[in-house]
Order: sequence, then structure tokens, then C-alpha cells
Amino acid sequence: MTSAAETFGKVAVLMGGPSAERDISFLSGNAVLKALLDAGVEAHAFDPAERPVWELKQAGFARAFITLHGRFGEDGTVQGALQSMGIPYTGSGVMASAIGMDKWRTKLVWQATGVPTPKFRMLAPGTDFSDVMDDLGLPLIIKPAREGSSIGVSKVSSPAEFAPAFEAAYRLDPLVIAEEFVSGQEMTAAVLGDVALPLVRIEPLQGEYDYQNKYFTDNVRYHCPAGIAPETEEAVQQDALRAFQVLGCRGWARADVILRPDGSYSFLEMNTAPGMTGHSLVPMAARAAGIDFTRLCLTILEQAKLD
Repeated sequence: MTSAAETFGKVAVLMGGPSAERDISFLSGNAVLKALLDAGVEAHAFDPAERPVWELKQAGFARAFITLHGRFGEDGTVQGALQSMGIPYTGSGVMASAIGMDKWRTKLVWQATGVPTPKFRMLAPGTDFSDVMDDLGLPLIIKPAREGSSIGVSKVSSPAEFAPAFEAAYRLDPLVIAEEFVSGQEMTAAVLGDVALPLVRIEPLQGEYDYQNKYFTDNVRYHCPAGIAPETEEAVQQDALRAFQVLGCRGWARADVILRPDGSYSFLEMNTAPGMTGHSLVPMAARAAGIDFTRLCLTILEQAKLD
């Protein structure tokens, strides 16, 4: 019987990196690294912020498991480097990673293909903020187009809050989105291979489902099964698969969704390198489907490939 070390060869778990999500990436990467080592894979931590990426080829790595979050790790950059070195990698390829990291272009693709997503406007320093508020209404959401983990996201409930929220997002990214606020239940729809996993419903006990509550508190309840009507769950799962496919994603990803009280729903964004921390949602959905964390990591690694 072939061992995991023989099957996969020397595996680099890419973690850390230079993005604003560096700390979260280490949480994900170390969890994946432990699971792979426990399964007998010859896995090693590799931080592209500390070592040149070309050392992966020089060191004889056969595959890369990407647990980098945010820019450089999730936007097609490291995928392109791995592609050029001929090292198969987990998750989406260069194009889908780049589009998925860019919430504006993701929404353009979804709008063109009929995937439901909230109405939005792009913001710039010269934008008439009053016109945007008239168009989208209040409250609304302002966020940088190319950050993750809720970094730089603000809920604007009054005109006085608009300009400071724009400035906070603009400091992180010159592409800033104002999006209509969709009231309802927050959910995530994970895709593994060509299968939509069970939905996870998110219930913040206090405050918003923000960066702090996502990773560093226990002020959020997660429900999986989600406890919604079976026909609604199936519809969301099918649209999640379509949202995944029209962006050109592969391997695995996680879509964020809002379910309105009337049963309609909107997709907010697609995460092509989702978190794998103790609070992360893809492992929860996988567990509900009978896939433990180690098996999940091995399944993702098995799907590593080049474009």
C-alpha cells in the first residue's frame, strides 16, 4: 500500500505571507500542517514573506497547499509563481483566484450570469456620496474590493458615517465598493470539488460578524445543519455551485450568502482560499457531510493541480 508521503511527495504548506491577513493565515496553515503530518504526509511550513518563492523549486517540493489569505496568496499572484515553476497547488488557478479576490469583478461576472448579488456602486474620492446613498439607501456596506476577513468593512447607518467609512476602506485599497445592506440570516455555502457542502448559518450573539468575532471570540453560534427549509438550502447550494463555476474556480471555495426573510438570497463574495482555523466554516460544513478535518485536508491536497 502506498504511503501518504509517497503519494504526495514533499508538500509545502504556504502560510503567513505579506497581506493584512497574515496572522489568520498562520492559524489556518498550522492547523493544515498538523493534519497532514498526522496523516503521514511529508509536509513543511513555508512563509513566502520570509523566503523567496523560487526556493520551493530548489528545495524539491512536489505540491503546495495554499493557506495564504488576502493579497499575494489569494489573488492569483502566488498561483502564477507556482504555475511557472510547475508545482501543482491547491485551490483555484490564476484567473479565478484573481477574479475571486476582486469583489467588484466577481459581482460583474455574477450579474452577467444571473447569480443573485446585492446592488452596488463603486466609490472614488470625487464620488457624490449623497447620490450613492439615495441610490442604495441606508444602511449600506462600504468595503475595500480586494481585502478579506471583514478587514476595512463598515456598516453605514447615517450620512455622517459615510465619508469616514470610505476613507477607512480607501486606505486599504483604491477600489472601494458601496453595497446595499441585505437584512437576513448570514450563511456560507462551501464547495469541495464538484459538490456543494451543507450550509452553515451564522448567528452573532452580540455585535457584527466582524474580524474580531470571526477569529478571536466565542460570541458567534454556528448552525450546521443550517435549520432552513430543505428546498431553500438545495437552491442556495445549486447557485453556489454555479457561482463557483462561472468564476472558473476549482478544488474548493466558500461563498458568503445572505438569506432574506422572504426566502430570496444574495451572494456577497467568493473565498477561493477559505480559512482553516478553529472557527472556520468549511471544516464545519465538511464535518456535517461526514468528512473530518484530516480527510478534508487530504481531499483538497489530492485535487492540487496546474492550470
